[in-house]
Amino acid sequence: MARMYSRDKGRAGSKKPIRKSVPSWIRYEPNEIEMLILKLAKEGHSQSKIGLILKDMYGIPDVKLVTKSSISNILKKNKLLSEFPEDLTALMRRSIVLMKHLEKNNGDKTAKRGLQLTESKVKRLIKYYKRIKKLPADFKYDPEKVGLLVK
Repeated sequence: MARMYSRDKGRAGSKKPIRKSVPSWIRYEPNEIEMLILKLAKEGHSQSKIGLILKDMYGIPDVKLVTKSSISNILKKNKLLSEFPEDLTALMRRSIVLMKHLEKNNGDKTAKRGLQLTESKVKRLIKYYKRIKKLPADFKYDPEKVGLLVK
């Protein structure tokens, strides 16, 4: 079956290696990793960016394997988790950029279609997050006011 918005079939993607034990070359303790996560979150990095920084700069391939807890759970425990999920905020930012572009370039049909697809994805995600109770049931997506929600 094809993908919803691109007609691509999507054969493969990267997969994490299955590993049950902590690699011997990791020199950080679980509490040190948690402190690094909290420091990076206070600097304003998103969850995915924190994971990339830990992997690339500190050589920590999998936080969950070492700390027995995910980055989002660590942030939630310390009350640093953002109000909206990261994927939803990224899509909202994209829709803001597209709306600003369309104000200047009214005849850009490709951008208009991109905005339609992006807003469709936002609405689907909101419906999903309401169902799993990550967003309040009375949350409404208003394309005009979305700039106030997303920093």
